[in-house]
Amino acid sequence: MKNLPAVAAIVFSSTCLSTGMSSADPMTRPDQSDAEWRYTGAFYAFTPLRTRGTTTVSGVSAPVDLDLGEVLENLDFAASGRFKAWKGNWGLIFDANYYSISAGGSLPGPGAGSVDVNVRQKWLGLLAAYRVANGTYGASGKRYTVDVQAGARYNSLRQEVDIATPGPTTTLGGDDSWWEPVIGARGKWELNEEWATVASVEFGGFGAGGNDLQVGLNVGFDYQPWDNTSILFGYRYFSIDYSTTLASGPFGYDVEQHGPYIGVKYVFQ
Repeated sequence: MKNLPAVAAIVFSSTCLSTGMSSADPMTRPDQSDAEWRYTGAFYAFTPLRTRGTTTVSGVSAPVDLDLGEVLENLDFAASGRFKAWKGNWGLIFDANYYSISAGGSLPGPGAGSVDVNVRQKWLGLLAAYRVANGTYGASGKRYTVDVQAGARYNSLRQEVDIATPGPTTTLGGDDSWWEPVIGARGKWELNEEWATVASVEFGGFGAGGNDLQVGLNVGFDYQPWDNTSILFGYRYFSIDYSTTLASGPFGYDVEQHGPYIGVKYVFQ
């Protein structure tokens, strides 16, 4: 059983490979009316260059210190997206994420068996946003906006370890789900007609469902080379401190990650 924490650590460290960015956009374009509803859809990928922390499965803890290559090696599928609707100073944000990861390894000793780890996480979030600042800066009159966000997120997490031995197969871990509050803030500053810089921060959990605190910090750019489509990219820091007790024993996931993100945003006329 000595290899179990190592295999689990590789898989659990990948559980935030794709995660939604805080991307509500209250800044109107020249062809949009602030008094009318405007809609935006976006898809993202977050690729952590480094993942560090500790994971616990059935009371067995293991340190995590992995690079991007080790994370990608175990990825099955990942998708993340956001839909936003704004009218005046008020906005609604719908956030959806899904990913599935698996890995396997051999247990020590001749004929001892094997271990397979599977992680599937999905969440759905609904946030309300309010534009607290909307103005211009500099001699050229470039625009900026700042908004704050608050809402709730539903999480569903599967973390299973199947241990196959000459005897019966043992399954550790299981499924868990919970609701948690989410708050955040975001600012956007125009650089020219095509480029803008964006910074955001998001906090979630606050002890709900065993998630003590989840933090996301993003700094990047919004590049719009086409009328309705933008390319979004930048750098992200993410951390989570989650712990609970399942039927098979204590489970914990306390990690931090950082790396680039990239996405595509489409504005619906």
